[in-house]
Amino acid sequence: MIEEVVLVFITDLTMLELLADVLQPYKDIVGTTAAVVTVGQMFSGSFICWDIYKQGGTRGIGIMPFLGGIVMSILNLKFGYILRDDKMIQVNLIGLAINIVYSMVYFHYTHEKMKVWAQIGLSGAFSAALIGYAQMEDPKLVENRFGSIITAFMFYLIASPLFGLRDIIKNKSTEGMPFPIILSGSVVTFMWLLYGIILRNKFLVIQNLVAVVLCGSQLALFVIYPSKPKGKERKQKAKKAD
Repeated sequence: MIEEVVLVFITDLTMLELLADVLQPYKDIVGTTAAVVTVGQMFSGSFICWDIYKQGGTRGIGIMPFLGGIVMSILNLKFGYILRDDKMIQVNLIGLAINIVYSMVYFHYTHEKMKVWAQIGLSGAFSAALIGYAQMEDPKLVENRFGSIITAFMFYLIASPLFGLRDIIKNKSTEGMPFPIILSGSVVTFMWLLYGIILRNKFLVIQNLVAVVLCGSQLALFVIYPSKPKGKERKQKAKKAD
């Protein structure tokens, strides 16, 4: 049994090496595409804001994708300073500004402002605690440890729509799931997976492979279930007929 597992592992590594060799001539193209789609993903929240505007409220739509984007941008900003990576700092400054705008739009239309304030407070406290940790951690260890924390938080954000899986199955509807963010996230993580393979960076490969699987499982739910419960769809059709 152990020998079979080892054999499969070695075979997978060999396949990755071969794939890396095949993709190597396209390194710059894949890297540039990954950067472009990452910036493009930041604007996927505008589709959710448009839905909020059309329905005149935030019913069925949570603020966590936006607050998560703010927290992720703050943490990556700090990580960019740790790595002294100017591009990373610039991209996450843009991401921070965009997600703040999305959150302001959400707050304007929500009827549960106290609940949103509480979520904002928790997000701020969480960010402050992790930034404080990064400041106090041993400089020799902070890069790997803080990077691992960011990766874990990224997995949490990507998987968060699945936390309501019971309700999705019960209602037979994907209402409330942020389709634009999930779809764009699938494209972004797939491109970074390819780039990680080209770089032969195991950390980048594992990180984005898990993300691709999580995003893919969520996209599968949109194939299985409609975006709105059947009852609501019938009511909307009846209104249009009237």
